[in-house]
Amino acid sequence: MSESLHTAKNNRGRAPRALRPVVVTALAAALLAGAATPALATADGKAVPKATAEQDRPELQKAIQAIVDAGFLGMQMRVNDERGEWVGSTGQRKLGASAKPPTNGLFRIGSTTKPFIATVVLQLVADGKLGLDAPVADYLPEFKLDRRITVRMLLQHTSGLYAYTGEFRPDGSVESGIPAAGKEWVDNRFKTYQPEELVRFALSRPARFEPGTSWSYSNTNYTLAQLLIEKVTGHSIAEEMQRRILRPLKLRGTVVPGTSPELPGPHAHGYYRYQDAGQWKVVDVTRQNPSMVAGAGDMISTTKDLHTFFSALNRGRLLPAKLLAEMRKPHPKSGALVYGLGVSVQDLGPNCGTVLHHNGSTAGGYVSVMYGTPDGKKTLTASITYGDAAPDTTKAFPKALDNLLKQVFCDGQAGSADEDKPAQ
Repeated sequence: MSESLHTAKNNRGRAPRALRPVVVTALAAALLAGAATPALATADGKAVPKATAEQDRPELQKAIQAIVDAGFLGMQMRVNDERGEWVGSTGQRKLGASAKPPTNGLFRIGSTTKPFIATVVLQLVADGKLGLDAPVADYLPEFKLDRRITVRMLLQHTSGLYAYTGEFRPDGSVESGIPAAGKEWVDNRFKTYQPEELVRFALSRPARFEPGTSWSYSNTNYTLAQLLIEKVTGHSIAEEMQRRILRPLKLRGTVVPGTSPELPGPHAHGYYRYQDAGQWKVVDVTRQNPSMVAGAGDMISTTKDLHTFFSALNRGRLLPAKLLAEMRKPHPKSGALVYGLGVSVQDLGPNCGTVLHHNGSTAGGYVSVMYGTPDGKKTLTASITYGDAAPDTTKAFPKALDNLLKQVFCDGQAGSADEDKPAQ
């Protein structure tokens, strides 16, 4: 789930749906909370002395605390830049417990899955196994897709395909898809969906627009991208992800879980607040079957692995320069999200520069944050968890996230960028 909060506000106050990039941005700020860990190395590889988070960069700990104070349960964050590596956490690991979230914890990354999928697709383009502007129907004829829909359109959300997790129509009405929110999702959170089932459900609904004529964020695009990868390689998405990204980069904490509801290794708990018969209830949703968003938001990772992946991607280690440039080229109709092929581009303002990002949230429990500079030398990666409160996502969270981004990407000048410009 992911689209920026700013995007949500500009679209008639839409609530987040499964794997929209909406709630994700604000949550990024919370990741700056910091338990003390040794700094590892500077951006150029030189060792730096050990330092506690509080002594070394107290402004980061303060910034992530502001995110948790906006109503979230906990946050873990990692920053890698010219000063080295800072890792910290704040809040609670679990309701009723005093321990903070583990700074090496695994978490559900939601739509931050999409840059991984987009990277594999573009690697297949580089290998000559896929054509970026070729009809998807040539590779997946079984779905009888409109032949105008190209591989590029899947990655940039311009296919017009209905989002199987539901759509918000121009008149403000909501057209529900598969159970992706509320009590219905809670009751179905261990259900297994097959990717083909999700796609066929989406194709049974009217398209939002003619292919290539507009832009609309749809998880259907990335579930199709997963099927595309599996079709042309003959391997499962888990195998191909291991071969092309996880193993070469030694991402030992990153998992393509398939239908498994488990969250392996150390982790913070995530909760979901919903109404049932007029009463608010809270349920622990740490365990959930992520097959509802196959290829669009099902992966699990750590802040360390997200840093390694995004830094390598932006340094040109995973894609040839021409395709990396295509990835970063925003579609003119993507609005506040400024979306390219699996990544968003954001100008933070004076003295800050440009960052690339793709945040994410799950149907319940978790938000992931992943930002980086175009040269790959500076990254901010984090996980934020929901508890039993309703976070203030209209004022406190956007303000806290904006401050966090400025602390990391504006040389600590929290007031240097445009104060009126919402973070994405």
